[in-house]
Amino acid sequence: MPWRLIVFIVILGILLSFIGFNLNNSCDISFGFASFTGVPIFLTVFVSFILGMFCSLPFFLFSVFKKSKTRKGKTPEPAAGGGSGETGPYGID
Repeated sequence: MPWRLIVFIVILGILLSFIGFNLNNSCDISFGFASFTGVPIFLTVFVSFILGMFCSLPFFLFSVFKKSKTRKGKTPEPAAGGGSGETGPYGID
């Protein structure tokens, strides 16, 4: 359990150092109809990361749904070694 806290603290430290090193760096973002000037780089990176996570979420949910749907309809197949189930993990013993 404490390893999660340690990992969280390390990730938070890396995040804060990234923000600290990029406070003075800024960029301009244009959407075609609106333009934002002087946006800090770390905000651009974080917003891009979060938008990427939201874009990949439907693919993840679809794969989970597909796996659960195929598991409901099928029964487990017997082992390849004969059916007694006492063979090795690859059915070669």
